[in-house]
Amino acid sequence: MRTRIVRIGNSQGVRIPKPLLEQAGLPEDVELHAEDGRIVIAAVRHPRTGWAEAARELRARGEEGLLETPPPRFDSEEWEWR
Repeated sequence: MRTRIVRIGNSQGVRIPKPLLEQAGLPEDVELHAEDGRIVIAAVRHPRTGWAEAARELRARGEEGLLETPPPRFDSEEWEWR
């Protein structure tokens, strides 16, 4: 699909047709970044999305706990400061 860059106040922009936005599944808040020869529009990422549910599933399977067992040796020995 071709379109033109248009003046919007003191800025410029592109009008994106609603069906294209719906097809991409983009929410209202998006991130923009530039790459060589293109501008990328992406949904805002929430880094911890799904963590609570994943933790509940681990607990239900009895897999909760620390990943490092036993603790590293440096945690179980007395430290000597010099």
